[in-house]
Amino acid sequence: MTRIYLDEAGSAPVLPEVRAALQDLPGGNPSSPHSEGRAARAALDHTRDTAAEALGARRTEITFVSSGTEAVNLALFGIAGPLLTWAAEHQSVLGTARRMQALGRDVVIASVDRHAQVDVDAIKPGLGLVSVGLANNEVGTIQPVAEVIARAHDAGALVHVDACAGPRWVPIPPGADLISLSGHKLGAGRGGILFVRDGLRIEPMLFGGPQEWGRRAGHEDVPSAVAVATALAASASKRDERAGVARSQSDALRSALADLGGALTGGETRLPNFASCVVDGRRGEDMLLALDLAGVAASSGSACASGSLDPSHVLLAMGLSLEQALGSLRLTTGWSTTDDEITRAIGVLRTVLTRASARA
Repeated sequence: MTRIYLDEAGSAPVLPEVRAALQDLPGGNPSSPHSEGRAARAALDHTRDTAAEALGARRTEITFVSSGTEAVNLALFGIAGPLLTWAAEHQSVLGTARRMQALGRDVVIASVDRHAQVDVDAIKPGLGLVSVGLANNEVGTIQPVAEVIARAHDAGALVHVDACAGPRWVPIPPGADLISLSGHKLGAGRGGILFVRDGLRIEPMLFGGPQEWGRRAGHEDVPSAVAVATALAASASKRDERAGVARSQSDALRSALADLGGALTGGETRLPNFASCVVDGRRGEDMLLALDLAGVAASSGSACASGSLDPSHVLLAMGLSLEQALGSLRLTTGWSTTDDEITRAIGVLRTVLTRASARA
């Protein structure tokens, strides 16, 4: 029996459109004047236009980077002034924010509610930048990004949207000054994009040549740019239809998890492909290993580091206990997930969680 992949939120399988786009790419340096270089430049320019059209942006607003993490770092370090973000944001945001604190910059990390929803009342005058996720990467909660943008702009602050999680399922509200995107979460397998609103100057982190509008020096990675731009464009295609299928599949998974004793997380305003929970008295790592052995790839809010199981910072920020945070399970569907796979996965969950209950 073929394996079932339910970790789209961890990394989406490479899209067929991306595989096709990567065939027969020119191998020259886009900065070189010879024929091969001009061909590479033409491919890069076309790719930039593709990404800009998908975001409703200008080509000068698109910066290709190596990953979502680099895009986040470039956005946050690139803007001066006090920073506001929230305690359940992705570690790339929180790690950058804490590094900025260590370097002496004013940073506020505000609280979230029990569904990981951000508190927009934390936005106050005097901020330089507000950073918010499009959706939470662990429990799928969709954030009130449009309200954050409006409030922040009214308070005189710029807004960065971490859109690494979610753009395949929900559109990005307009009006952000900076947007970070991750290729591997879009189905590109590689690369990243930072949208920078025209007229906004950001301080680069890499120095050297004038590539990427002076925002990121270094030889342009044409294959990565093609991959992430193609995946971004594909994300907008049939989004509503895709989301409807995912919602039906995730609802079936959530119902099964609840029947098997899981306490569901994420609330109703969540990405349509998310089914997450915590299981009392269980360890996320144990559940993942059992599911993997049974042919199902899933993920947990916990991470194994230095031989010890660390609790999810998102679940702790939501007010869950340490024990609960250690027992998280996340199942996320993707473009290739079938209803038959969901039925089979529910059978595996029933076996794994029932056996765990019998041993407890």
